[in-house]
Amino acid sequence: MEFFSNYINVVFYVVAFLVGGIPFGALLTRIFYGINLQEIGSGSTGATNVYRALKERDSKKAKLFSITTLILDATKGMIVVLVAKLCGIPFGAQWMIAILAIFGHCYSPYLGFKGGKGVSTAIGSVILLIPIEGILGLVVWGVVGKIFKVSSLSSLLGVLSGIILTFIIPYVFTIPDSINVVAQIHSHTPLIIIGLLILYTHIPNIKRLFSGQESKVI
Repeated sequence: MEFFSNYINVVFYVVAFLVGGIPFGALLTRIFYGINLQEIGSGSTGATNVYRALKERDSKKAKLFSITTLILDATKGMIVVLVAKLCGIPFGAQWMIAILAIFGHCYSPYLGFKGGKGVSTAIGSVILLIPIEGILGLVVWGVVGKIFKVSSLSSLLGVLSGIILTFIIPYVFTIPDSINVVAQIHSHTPLIIIGLLILYTHIPNIKRLFSGQESKVI
């Protein structure tokens, strides 16, 4: 039984990486506009680069396709974690599934292990595991984006604030074990890994932010 359980976990890990690697932004821009998204702007397959690629060609549809990409990228992460939950996969394995979905998005096996920055998929992957911190992180993302109009800044602060809140909320408020990372796995390690991965994929953006060269997109 233990072998069977471990086998199922491994299957989920592989599926999470493959599903996370689906490059929706690249697919949408290729199918509808014949654009190779990896040759535009940062080369990222995420929502921001989709908007950047389409805003000159079809400004009315650029925002629509960007939002669609964001939703699809978040949904793919959410789905693999949801299915794992429904199948009774342990919390530790659920967190590994979330990490691998994000990793797949950032290093898609369908695009020569290149991809997006991981933010949307990170949000979707953890929202069922830590919904309180995840929603608050989304609020920070929205507020910062509204004020500063800089996608990378809002994304970074949204993700990092959500992670920081996991070091506060479970210790200050009484929340159900099912949405409490401390009760789930007694560790913040998966969140630190996710945070480091997001920071790593945003290194070029961080450099431009500090040099004042990061462009406003949202």
